[in-house]
Amino acid sequence: MKINGHCHCGSISFTAEADPAKVVVCHCTDCQTMSGAPFRAVLPIAAKDFVLTGSPKVYIKIAQSGNRRAQAFCGECGTPLYATSPDAPAVYGVRLGCVDERAQLPPVKQIWTASSMPWVHDLASLPGVPGQ
Repeated sequence: MKINGHCHCGSISFTAEADPAKVVVCHCTDCQTMSGAPFRAVLPIAAKDFVLTGSPKVYIKIAQSGNRRAQAFCGECGTPLYATSPDAPAVYGVRLGCVDERAQLPPVKQIWTASSMPWVHDLASLPGVPGQ
């Protein structure tokens, strides 16, 4: 599936060929902290299928495993864009929130569920309002 994405201010954009069957929701504490949300949806994309326009700011995070991960975001508006290996990117973990076609990419799996917020699975039972 061809996807397009961009940061909130439009300084950085990308196109990619993505496999919709690979979308995951991550509940790890790093994703919670870096997204400012109780979880983050991620779409892994092969480096050969990812074309970036613009220059994101990169923060190197040392994972619990000791692996180094480059966390890329827009230096202007702060939109999280992707994570990848800082040395030789083979796969980009694209942040689903910046993908235009995100509504067509439902997650197929959840990971790090041991860190999930205890209330996250009850959201469907809450009353909803279509706007603010």
